[in-house]
Amino acid sequence: MALSELYTKFNRVWIPDTEHVWKSAEILKDFQPGDKELEIQLEDGTELQYPLEGGEKLPPLRNPDILVGENDLTALSYLHEPAVLHNLKIRFVESKIIYTYCGIILVAVNPYKQLPIYGDAVIHAYSGQNMGDLDPHIFAVAEEAYKQMARNNKNQSIIVSGESGAGKTVSARYAMRYFAMVSKSSSNTRVEDRVLASNPITEAIGNAKTTRNDNSSRFGKYTEISFDRKYQIIGANMRTYLLEKSRVVFQSENERNYHIFYQMCACANQPEFKSLKLLSADEFNYTCMGGEMEIEGVDDRVDMAETRRTFNLLGLNENFQMDVFKVLAGILHLGNTVIKAQNTEKSTINSSDPHLEVFCDLMGVNMDGMCRWLCHRRIVLSAETVVKPQPKERAVNARDALAKHIYALLFDWVIHKINKALKVPGKQHSFIGVLDIYGFETFDVNSFEQFCINYANEKLQQQFNLHVFKLEQEEYMKEDIPWTLIDFYDNQPVIDLIEAKMGILDLLDEECLFPQGTDKNWLQKLYNFLGSNALFEKPRMSTDSFLIQHFADKVEYQCKGFLEKNRDTLYEELVDLMRSSQFALVAEFFQEEEPNSGRKNIKVTPAQPRAKGVNKQLRSTVGEKFRSSLYLLMETLNATTPHYVRCIKPNEEKLPFEYDSKRVVQQLRACGVLETIRISAQSYPSRWTYIEFYSRYSILMSQSELKSEEKKQTCRMVLQRLIPDSNQYKFGRTKIFFRAGQVAYLEKLRLDHLRAACVTIQKHARGWRQRRRFLHMRDAAITIQQYIRGKKKIRQTVTALALKQGWAALVIQRHCRGYLVRRVYQLVRIATITIQAFTRGWRARKHYKKMVAEHKALVLQKYARAWLVRRRFQTMRRLVINVQLSYRVQQLRKKVEEQNKENRSLMERVTSLSNARAQGMEKVQALEAELNKLTNERMALEEKERKNTEEAKQAVALLQNEKKKLIQANKALEQSLKDTTQQMRDNFENMKTKLMEDLEREERLRKVAEHSSELQKEDSEKEIEALQEENRKLREERVRLQAQLQEDQRINAEIQEQLQQLTKHVKVIPDLRKEINSLQMQRDEADKTMKAQSQQARAKISVITRQLLGEAKEEEFIRRLHEEVSNNNDEVDLLSAFDEMEKAANFSLRVMENQLREQKDAYESRVETLVYKNEHLNKENKQLQAVFQEKSDINNSITQEVTRLTAENMVIPELKQQVSELTRNKHELETQLQDQNIEMTEKINKLSIDLQLAFEKEGLQRRNLEKRILEMERSRDEMERQMVDLREENHQLQKVQQSESEAKNKLREETTHLTAENMDFEEQLDMKDRLIKRLQDQIKALQTTETANQRAAPAVPKEYLGMLEYKKEDEGRLIQTLILGLRPRSVGVCLIPGLAAHLLFMCVRHADYLNDENKLKSLMHNVIFSIKEVVMENQENFEVLSFWLSNTHRFLNCLKQYSGEEEFKKQNTPRQNKNCLKNFDLSEHRQILSDLAINIYHQFINLMEDALYPMIIPGMLEHESLQGISSMKPTGLRKRSTSVYEDGEDHARGQSYTMTSILQQLSVFHACMEKQVMEPQLQAQVIRQLFYLIGSTSINSILLRKDLCSCRKGMQIRCNISYLEEWLREKGLPGACTMEMLGPLSQVAWLLQVNKTTDEDAAEIKQRCSELSPVQIVKILNSYTPIDDFEKRVTPSFVRKVQALLHERDGSSQLMMDAQYRFQVTFPFCFSPQALELLQVPSSLHLDFVTRI
Repeated sequence: MALSELYTKFNRVWIPDTEHVWKSAEILKDFQPGDKELEIQLEDGTELQYPLEGGEKLPPLRNPDILVGENDLTALSYLHEPAVLHNLKIRFVESKIIYTYCGIILVAVNPYKQLPIYGDAVIHAYSGQNMGDLDPHIFAVAEEAYKQMARNNKNQSIIVSGESGAGKTVSARYAMRYFAMVSKSSSNTRVEDRVLASNPITEAIGNAKTTRNDNSSRFGKYTEISFDRKYQIIGANMRTYLLEKSRVVFQSENERNYHIFYQMCACANQPEFKSLKLLSADEFNYTCMGGEMEIEGVDDRVDMAETRRTFNLLGLNENFQMDVFKVLAGILHLGNTVIKAQNTEKSTINSSDPHLEVFCDLMGVNMDGMCRWLCHRRIVLSAETVVKPQPKERAVNARDALAKHIYALLFDWVIHKINKALKVPGKQHSFIGVLDIYGFETFDVNSFEQFCINYANEKLQQQFNLHVFKLEQEEYMKEDIPWTLIDFYDNQPVIDLIEAKMGILDLLDEECLFPQGTDKNWLQKLYNFLGSNALFEKPRMSTDSFLIQHFADKVEYQCKGFLEKNRDTLYEELVDLMRSSQFALVAEFFQEEEPNSGRKNIKVTPAQPRAKGVNKQLRSTVGEKFRSSLYLLMETLNATTPHYVRCIKPNEEKLPFEYDSKRVVQQLRACGVLETIRISAQSYPSRWTYIEFYSRYSILMSQSELKSEEKKQTCRMVLQRLIPDSNQYKFGRTKIFFRAGQVAYLEKLRLDHLRAACVTIQKHARGWRQRRRFLHMRDAAITIQQYIRGKKKIRQTVTALALKQGWAALVIQRHCRGYLVRRVYQLVRIATITIQAFTRGWRARKHYKKMVAEHKALVLQKYARAWLVRRRFQTMRRLVINVQLSYRVQQLRKKVEEQNKENRSLMERVTSLSNARAQGMEKVQALEAELNKLTNERMALEEKERKNTEEAKQAVALLQNEKKKLIQANKALEQSLKDTTQQMRDNFENMKTKLMEDLEREERLRKVAEHSSELQKEDSEKEIEALQEENRKLREERVRLQAQLQEDQRINAEIQEQLQQLTKHVKVIPDLRKEINSLQMQRDEADKTMKAQSQQARAKISVITRQLLGEAKEEEFIRRLHEEVSNNNDEVDLLSAFDEMEKAANFSLRVMENQLREQKDAYESRVETLVYKNEHLNKENKQLQAVFQEKSDINNSITQEVTRLTAENMVIPELKQQVSELTRNKHELETQLQDQNIEMTEKINKLSIDLQLAFEKEGLQRRNLEKRILEMERSRDEMERQMVDLREENHQLQKVQQSESEAKNKLREETTHLTAENMDFEEQLDMKDRLIKRLQDQIKALQTTETANQRAAPAVPKEYLGMLEYKKEDEGRLIQTLILGLRPRSVGVCLIPGLAAHLLFMCVRHADYLNDENKLKSLMHNVIFSIKEVVMENQENFEVLSFWLSNTHRFLNCLKQYSGEEEFKKQNTPRQNKNCLKNFDLSEHRQILSDLAINIYHQFINLMEDALYPMIIPGMLEHESLQGISSMKPTGLRKRSTSVYEDGEDHARGQSYTMTSILQQLSVFHACMEKQVMEPQLQAQVIRQLFYLIGSTSINSILLRKDLCSCRKGMQIRCNISYLEEWLREKGLPGACTMEMLGPLSQVAWLLQVNKTTDEDAAEIKQRCSELSPVQIVKILNSYTPIDDFEKRVTPSFVRKVQALLHERDGSSQLMMDAQYRFQVTFPFCFSPQALELLQVPSSLHLDFVTRI
């Protein structure tokens, strides 16, 4: 579409204006080609005819409002000067936004006001973001430079330019601050702080107040910030350009000298400055010329302190500073030196001038020489040297030249020292340069300084144009767009005019070579040589100036002073005088450098080298040096990737947020912004992605186009349909390129379509509304008509008689109706009373029945519930039995399978026998055939046959006898087998019966021992009698055991005889032998316990001592105890000793209880093994019987075959052979059985011998016991005397005895209960189960007896105390198992939450119980240190951190709960209160553990935030949760090609997060915390911190992204907040406190949606947005961006209203929320109901070295 076709009615254009540069107007009539005028209407309503020059030059079109306020000027559809100017004004004045992109340029408008957009939170927000993701900012440019340096390993440059007062210095300072913040070095050198510290120093000595700026940089500065390979700052280096030395001696009106002079004068009264003899600033000539001594809002004294502080930070000590201040003070005093004129040719200085005296004293020079050579000059002629006096003017110039020269040398020297201080050892890998240089300048009087500045800007502009052209070309090539040559402005002719041969600088240097050269002569040469150049002009009205047409503007330069400033002369006499100074620093300044010497003078790093002290003819001029330094600067910039910041000064009055269009447009033209716009406008300035185009203009697509899945192809078809001219757009790989105006045309089509749709909707809505109103009115009219007509009809028909009759009828009706109503009322009342009576009676009866029924129901429920409980118990018991039976059936099935295998082997043997029989049958058949053949010969052989018959009869008789013998032998063998089996079974049962009897006797002995123990505690005499009775029983038991041993030998002999007849029981006998060995070992252990029981004859203290001490220390301890008892009769000491040993006994009993439980499990497994073996033996016996039966059947069949063969009389030899074979097999079997029996007999004999040896050893031990019993009887009398004394103390032990009796009663009750259960089980099991149960009871009884014997004294079993005992050397293993080697997913750890914490605390309790301080401290230290180690090694493991945070918190709670403090004991059970720590106060360890938990918590939060942070902005803000409501406006921002990776789109697509991603991540966090059973209050704090991160990060992004500030985005945010709230409810988390963290975000969403027009809206915003600061509210209102043309912007007046209402509110002045803020974590005390004594240690932890106490 042609551009002229867009000039239609209602479109707006820009027309020139003298006051505002451009003003807007609306077209009233469509433009037609050939029109000479354009009918327009201004914004104030004025209509005018705008003339068109030649009918072709149309005024520039205005962009649609939807495109106004864009972040990037190149995103505008119409790219021209008024569009740029208006966009900047809207952003700066209305939105209060100072930064705007213009392609690769950042335009920064000086707000003349401190803004809260430079805090650390803003730096963190821009760090890592691509350029364009957030609103324009100087930090975004700095981040782009830093990222490209790190990614491409290429040096970068940031070029900051602009007029004086535009904010260049501040922008460069913020860029450097950003680099210092994001690339902090890991060392302690703090290089970044020193780099930033150089700014105050350079500003003090290089900045001054001008009419345009209070802090104007009067020199150019290029700062190289060096980075290492880790991209951390390692140093910096500065180069300076063209210091304005003339300001030292001259300032214009309302200007100041350099800041450092005024800072020194402000501190003149300080002690360290007394020697400088400083005065106030208004008393020095060099500081009072401009008339401005102070700057509003600036305290020079404070600035001086900051300058000195930064000197110290850079390592420049006090001596260095005082040297600098001495030089500066000397310059000030030199300026006050008075030079008097004696005549026109001669001048003089008073030798007593005080200021010159101070100068000479400070500089260390001769005052007479200074007085002379300031007013004289030496002229060297060929034959002589002449001293010529100088007039006053030249003497003053010499004085000022010396002051300027000293200051310039001092400036270079300070810069050199700063560079030296910023240089850090290490190799530079890359650097980022920040160029803070003057922009294009034009004043009323422009001199040599402005000429050099504009020359430098010409070079920078040329470099900028080439770079922009290069980037455009790269963009086109990347998108495969055909590249067409773009015409752009090339300022090379201007540069040639200045620096080429015979150019301005060349002619200036040439004129400086002539001693009599003047400015006029030089100007005339310019007219002569350059007059024909189109860029050089001679002014018409002036003869001492010239004009140059620069790229920005035409500038007129005054030639006065060019030669003097270019020469920069200083008399050689003054140089020699200064060189001889006693002040080393000044003398060093003026030292002459020897070209061939190795000595180096001060090497100044700035590009402008220090001037030599000698005034030689061939020395370089200022212009030449500046050109050389500029050449080096351009080389550096060309070797780096440049980034441009153009600073704009909005007004001359320095008013905040005031916009002067004239001044701004001048600077835009001068800084190259408009040139960038022009280059962009010549090609395809608007560039949108396919997704953005599809989302924005889908409303213009047809249904068929919308159904297509290929969005890129759909965009192509739509554009070809809407814009037929294909030259107006191009399709790239990822973007669509539009020419200027095409986006505005598409917006017009979209707006027209929406307007038509709105008209259609309005038409139908209004029609429906009018129809509805009409029908309503029609119905109302009909109703009114009905009433009116009815009234009229009544009036026509009613008369007076009718009225009387009607009245009478009414009276009659009234009385009649009253009578009827009263009658009905009476009837109803009577009926009601009757019904109430019956109802109340019925209710009473019902209530009575209900009470009876409830009473009966209670009785029934009592019995029913009891029955249900019994049935449930029986069901549970049946289930337990079924489980046991199922397990046993499985074991039996395994045995059956094994037996089946053996049966199959037997079947194979039977099959082989069948095969042998078949072979025999075949032989018989062969014999029959042969018998048939021989039948024919029978007649001939009758004689022989008779003989054979007789022989056969004899043989048959023999065979029959053998057969009978075999049958009898088989029967005898079978009978013997049965008898042997039965005898084995009977013997086994007899053995078991005897064992049971023995165990019952042992049980009786145990009960007697327990009874004796009770009697002993009650009465010592009864205890002694019980012990004597027990000794007597022990003797009887010894005799019985000897008899039993003989009986066992006899049984073993019988078993040996029976084993000779059993072949298949060979495998079973070793198992029986093992079982016998185990039973024998149990007897041995029981005999050993007899030894301990025999020791009960001693005193109670001796008995308890033997329970605790080993055999090695028993005698010694008893002897020592007797001595103590005999030597000390103190009742208190005996009682205390008794109490201590009783505690030790309880402790040992608990240890033995653990061992007994383990032995119980082992014995139960042995019983099951014996049962299975017994069943296996029975099955094998049955199988053997079946085998023998089969063998007998085979023998019978063989006998039958022999009988049949006898009849045939032909097969006798074969039958004999078979019989012999069977006989041989039988002998072989018998031989094998005998061998096995012999082997078993030897083994049994050996076992018997071992048993005999064991019994002999036991007898020896019993004899020793008898000896000890005799000794105890001798000591009995002595113990009786002691017991008499102890009786008096027995009443004190009653409580202890009562508690022990209670424990005994509990044990008896438990034993009774278990016995009842065992009886129930025996009733329901079969014979085998009863046998198994009896064996189990026997093992249990044996185990109980053994336990009682091992205790050596009857004691009551105690419960576990909730402690774990471990040895000191096992502490490392304990820490390794429970902390270092523990995994959160272990089985035991997962089943028991907080297991590690509880186990560790149980170990702590044991150390406290033992009162072992060293052990406790060592354990706590190792626990804390190991947890730290695990946490440090797993900083990125969320599960491990969650696990140890939960366990550390639980361990801390255990230390509090069992500390014994009253505030923590309130909810404890009595048992838990008994478990409290007794000996140590662990409050200090609790504090250390609390600090450790806080550290783990912070690492835990950091890990979660790192995982959640990348999801917040895409999920909460960018993802559109509400389908069909697009809340994003396509920006068309043209990002740099190097801002993202090549596969940036694919990368972004793979990392696209939604709100679901956030919820899933939160669910993962919550599930992990739930798995570790973290305390709910602690979980709430974690979720609260995460919600704060979500809210603060979202708000910060909204504040920094203008595109997110829209009404629809507010709807999306509120929807996402509701999802988070629903997630909280779903997880059952406390929502009130947590949702408070999203309160500010919710208010932001509300603020984006609410109306923002009236005063009521402003008041509501003040009331509702209570959690937002005023700065944030104003920022959001200013950034509010409509998505469509139907939305309205927030007017500045409304923003001012809100600001006024919020003025009194106290709030933070910070714009950003601190996303790194951490709420103070509190670890609440949570009572744990876990009983430590019931806690089991999982076997999976392998804590075998730890014992439960």
